[in-house]
Amino acid sequence: MLEETQGRNFSHSSFLFAGFPELHRHKRLLSLPFSVSYISVLVGNSLLVYVIRNVESLHTPMYCLISGLCVVDVVVATAIVPNMLLSFLFDWDQISLAGCLTQMFFTHFLSSVESTLLLAMALDRYVAICKPLRYSEIVNASMFLKLWLFTLIRSGSIMLTLVGFAGSLSFCGSNVILHCYCDHMALVSLACGSTEKSHAMGVVVIICFVGMDISLIVFSYVKILKAVLRAAVGEDRWKAFHTCGTHLIVMMCFYLVGSITFLSHNLHIPILTDVNTFMGLMYILFPATVNPIIYGVRTTEIRNGFFKIFKIRVNKIITVKVSTIKVCPTVKRGM
Repeated sequence: MLEETQGRNFSHSSFLFAGFPELHRHKRLLSLPFSVSYISVLVGNSLLVYVIRNVESLHTPMYCLISGLCVVDVVVATAIVPNMLLSFLFDWDQISLAGCLTQMFFTHFLSSVESTLLLAMALDRYVAICKPLRYSEIVNASMFLKLWLFTLIRSGSIMLTLVGFAGSLSFCGSNVILHCYCDHMALVSLACGSTEKSHAMGVVVIICFVGMDISLIVFSYVKILKAVLRAAVGEDRWKAFHTCGTHLIVMMCFYLVGSITFLSHNLHIPILTDVNTFMGLMYILFPATVNPIIYGVRTTEIRNGFFKIFKIRVNKIITVKVSTIKVCPTVKRGM
């Protein structure tokens, strides 16, 4: 009886990651695709931000939102992937409870910020296409300030509560987190006492960020499609449908996979540990990898901006080389 009481009073202060337990022997090989994915996230998003920043014609609200999305994608991937790669390559699997809760907060906070940015981008396109005469009146500096405050208050308050409930739990059993990072439910599932509050907060997160955001996003794109299809003909209709469809597919992947990973424990959905870990990583890395393609490579204005910058750089290099060739013979004759 005394041992049982002592066990309940004890709580782990450090944890070990055990992501992909079935592939444990091959985890060094796993580092390769995730390294490539992380490099793609860094290069693609950084290049997109660089182009938007250096091309004046891209200094519009929509591209500012895309830049914000790129920054969030880089930061959230950086909060997870480097530590995960160190774990795969050098067996650096340990993390303190404080470190785990910090990583959990930033991971879920930044994911919720990404959700808000996707919503803002959809509403921006809705206003631009469906209410063009009121665009400058609605989308202005005041709107961006309100959006920033709304994001901080909503994401900050919900995620702080989520992490606070998780941090108040006792972990007297196993200290092995069956994941590659401090996912909320992966940590909560190790708790000894009641986890009702943490489970309830998981549902609140889904309602606030999936239920509300995805409903408004779908509503915006349906309205956009209706407006465009009424005005467009032939190939233009297909382009509009293809563009909106691509955006919605990527967003659905983000929201659907995130919802499953969040609710799998609440709803007792039997998902293999390796599959759940993979889904938790793809929920973050897949959108971060494809967003520069969806919003960058496939956008004419950004493509033109990239070629414009590249052309200027090439012309400067050629000019410098030509100047050097012309100066060198003169110097020789002077000698």
